[in-house]
Amino acid sequence: MLISIIIPVYNTKDYLEKCVSSVLACDYSDCEILLIDDGSTDGETPALCDAIAERDPAIRVIHQQNKGLGGARNTGIEEATGEYLFFIDSDDTIVPQALELLKKEISRTHAEIYSFNMTSKDDNENRSLLITNYYESETSFSLAEHPEYMQSVPSACCRIWKKSLYTENEIYFPERVWYEDIRTTVKLFALASSIVTLKSPLYIYYMREGSIMHSANLDRSREIIDAFEDLLGWYREKGLFEQYKEVLCRLCIEHVYLTASVRVLRGDRKHPLLKEFADYLKRNFPDYKKADLSFLPAARRLVFRLLEWKQYALIMLLFKIKS
Repeated sequence: MLISIIIPVYNTKDYLEKCVSSVLACDYSDCEILLIDDGSTDGETPALCDAIAERDPAIRVIHQQNKGLGGARNTGIEEATGEYLFFIDSDDTIVPQALELLKKEISRTHAEIYSFNMTSKDDNENRSLLITNYYESETSFSLAEHPEYMQSVPSACCRIWKKSLYTENEIYFPERVWYEDIRTTVKLFALASSIVTLKSPLYIYYMREGSIMHSANLDRSREIIDAFEDLLGWYREKGLFEQYKEVLCRLCIEHVYLTASVRVLRGDRKHPLLKEFADYLKRNFPDYKKADLSFLPAARRLVFRLLEWKQYALIMLLFKIKS
């Protein structure tokens, strides 16, 4: 088996058919499709998984007690027979040429990671192209050769991965946490000997109300610090922190100081997490103000400066104008 397509499923009966149909619309020869029913509680999704699997021998269902997205993915890794892993969230889809293109690239380069772009769609079917790769190359490279690649979108879904990267390095997704991707994928970037990027947008990500990125649960936003503690601790343990310190700093600026701060700001300008995010960045990267911020769009560079000056009202005004 060449590619194992792992689809974690939890109470997504309204989207699952469309997700699986998008895979079956591809050339899925030499692929298996694993539906990991992660303890769905809606009374319909488990039976739907079984019904879908009865239609095609390439589809296999695994029912388990709830372990969260990370735990469901880990089950998929353990059960997969493919050389490569493709994680697809059950409320997303892929484009019809995705698997054919990926199989051709595997045959051509035999890399350990293949990274591709995404298209995002909102509830009104508005589309946007998401360029997920900060560094792009059709020839294989390593993170040591191009450390700037670490600044790419850390999603597990916009890549396929050689299974051995996970199993031989004993790196798996944490269970029942937010930001499970950044705790995992950014480690694998450093471990992979060969990465290939594709310009094609092969994955369609649906931005739905109620997703983690839209959740109003501000307190759980602190888990971005837990994620970075895990990530930075791993780089220090492996003796890689100094080698990648500059790009790790930029990663912390983008995900902790900017993205997480803005998410909290939009809910509560006086939330104590705002200071905690700033203190975390200063503590781990005392020279962060010297960081090259040219990787950020101009609007995000402006938000960075406004955060430094604690001009929270101006930041909110910017978002109001943008809306």
